[in-house]
Amino acid sequence: MSAKLGNPAPLGLAGFAFTTWMLSMINAGWYDSKSLGMVIALAMAYGGTAQLVAGVLEFRRGNTFGTVAFFSYGAFWWSFALFAHYFGAVVPASFVGWYLFMWGVFTFYMWVATLRTNMALQLVFLALWITFILLAMGAWGVGGMTTVGGYFGLITAIFAFYLSAAEVINEAFERSVLPIGPFAKTSAETSAQSA
Repeated sequence: MSAKLGNPAPLGLAGFAFTTWMLSMINAGWYDSKSLGMVIALAMAYGGTAQLVAGVLEFRRGNTFGTVAFFSYGAFWWSFALFAHYFGAVVPASFVGWYLFMWGVFTFYMWVATLRTNMALQLVFLALWITFILLAMGAWGVGGMTTVGGYFGLITAIFAFYLSAAEVINEAFERSVLPIGPFAKTSAETSAQSA
């Protein structure tokens, strides 16, 4: 008999949500760039490392989506921390825009994959995709987009925190205390129900 594996997703989601919230407060204009040091530390210790650990554990569970998502966004936070600490002053803003835009491209196709999962996860990825596009536009000089992107980042963090909490609390209570929405039905399930 094999041991039951724990669900690593709440850990990865919490690391992502916490770090996203802190950076988004700066992007939204609540704090200035002097606060970035805390975000860099958090990006390495929690947003980056915790998500990489969650990705390893999702791989062990055979979850391709979870593996790709947590490894990728863990790497995003590590790359952000390294960039902000060492290279932020020398990289052209337009190039940073492309960095953010390409993360938006990645997030868009990950969002498409969530259409076969629950509503809460769909909202996390949809809000994150919009956040990356807005931040890219801001880096390209479109007025006010970094601030708007910061607010979308805060919304993204709230969705991710909610899903993390729901997965922990629902498992602890062995019932749906915090709903996450219905799962999409596969074509085989739909055929079986209509037969």
